Amino acid sequence: MFCDRTEEFLRGKGVEYTVRNIAEDEGAMVELERMGTMTTPVAVIRSEGGQEEVVVGFDRAKLERALGL
Repeated sequence: MFCDRTEEFLRGKGVEYTVRNIAEDEGAMVELERMGTMTTPVAVIRSEGGQEEVVVGFDRAKLERALGL
């Protein structure tokens, strides 16, 4: 449910994104574990400078801040 809300939010803002389904992509699950979370959705936002910000769950305010919206 929250994965859908995150995707809807990103689409609505015109943000390009890649979906990685942990049920279908073992590498995505390993990466999630490496980040220290087992909660989805997880949005990894990379700045043009290469820095990453991780937003766990659907958090509109954090997403907007991380995306500079």
